[in-house]
Amino acid sequence: MPPQHTVTLSHLTFIHESANTPLFEDFNATFTSGFTGIVGANGAGKTTLLRLICGELVPSDGTITSNVDTFYCEQRTDRPPEALMDFLNDWNADAVELRGHFGVPDTHPDRWSSLSHGERKRIQIAHALWHKPDVLAIDEPTNHLDSEARKQLIDGLVRFDGTGFIVSHDRGLLDELCQQCVWIEHPLIELRTGGYTASANQRQIENESLKNARDHLVRTQRKLRKETQRRRVTASAEHHIRSKRGLSKNDSDARDRINRARNTDSKAGATLRQLDGRSKQLHEKLAGLKINKPHNTGIWLPGSRSSRNALLELAPGGLALNADRRLNWPYLHLGTTDRICLSGPNGAGKSTFLNHILALLNAPKDRIVHIPQELPSTQANRLLKEVKTQSKVSLGALMNVVSRLNSRPASLLNSRLPSPGEARKLMLALGMQRQPHIILMDEPTNHLDLPSIEALQSALEECPCALILVSHDAHLVDAIGMKTWQFTQSQGGETHIVPEH
Repeated sequence: MPPQHTVTLSHLTFIHESANTPLFEDFNATFTSGFTGIVGANGAGKTTLLRLICGELVPSDGTITSNVDTFYCEQRTDRPPEALMDFLNDWNADAVELRGHFGVPDTHPDRWSSLSHGERKRIQIAHALWHKPDVLAIDEPTNHLDSEARKQLIDGLVRFDGTGFIVSHDRGLLDELCQQCVWIEHPLIELRTGGYTASANQRQIENESLKNARDHLVRTQRKLRKETQRRRVTASAEHHIRSKRGLSKNDSDARDRINRARNTDSKAGATLRQLDGRSKQLHEKLAGLKINKPHNTGIWLPGSRSSRNALLELAPGGLALNADRRLNWPYLHLGTTDRICLSGPNGAGKSTFLNHILALLNAPKDRIVHIPQELPSTQANRLLKEVKTQSKVSLGALMNVVSRLNSRPASLLNSRLPSPGEARKLMLALGMQRQPHIILMDEPTNHLDLPSIEALQSALEECPCALILVSHDAHLVDAIGMKTWQFTQSQGGETHIVPEH
């Protein structure tokens, strides 16, 4: 039986230096062997929690007890992992098996930039498992992966016998691997049993129960207020009537009746005080109910249709992907309202082709919105600075888009560096300001939480301009109603684009 690798969080609190409120506070949990999913909106603090567990960040308050070896596999693929060459040159059976399982090419760090992001992600995961850590924290492992690579990932992670943490928007992955989930929804953070589906259903049932309890308390409190007010009015009127002023000192019968009535008033006063006490208790109960409030999502992309005959007419041709591979295509035509998905395995040249046609599009540059697969941290930082220099009106419009894509504007503006998902939302919001004729997105659902994906899908369905997406998300492609330009690889290192007719 494998050893238990325990991670204990005691009263964990974290707050960014520039923020007024913590991302999460006073969180207590103990984790042992098996995977735990970390779920929440972009910017909620999922990556921060992983980095805290792995010792890359220091808690603002509370403690993390983990006297074991930890490894953090980041979501960005900008740079190769440290000690990559040691992994590639390790000929022990475990290392060879990992490289074979994940299809790791015999590459060198200086060739990292020539690899697709899917190939980089496979190397990242294999390299992380090669370290055999006691605690493994993986951030968005299915980003960039095609369906075959995703299966390889799940098969590889199932064999991990330590304590694992996964941040992911992939519901199937969380359901298959995770025995529990941490939900971060400011200001709440809570641990739930089961994968994503089971824990989400449990949260929904409990939230509905809390809403029903709140509604009952509100109705009861409203009745108490009306009853208290009625009794006060009645008591005030009767007190005036029961005054002894003007009575003869010798009218003992009248005075006795008033005394008995005043005694009744005294009991009524006690009842009023009891009603006030009950009302106060109800108010405290209402304040103590922690209900997850739904966040309004959903946007419309205000694109505009080009008046030109076509946005792209590409003669048959090709280009070199690297020294060994070449991409070829037939005549390709893109109309002003066409919706095209570039589909194919990792490394087939989809992103390379997308970058190639950018300069060939028949549209003004300011009407072209291109959101790449990954944004380097330096570019994401510049993007945030650009946003902060917007006028008050423009900033409000931008932050409305960000909010409707399920991020918290205040948290984003207070952060030092936007998360990859938030950076892509910012880029989309800035692009929307330009009334685009065409939107090109490379893996649009990467780094986005589930509500954000649903909001983006709804927006793209209604968008009036042309679309080109590189995506492995079949559900998104089907919902938007896209035609496919399929990238098929043949023996000999050649890839061919086959348009759907």
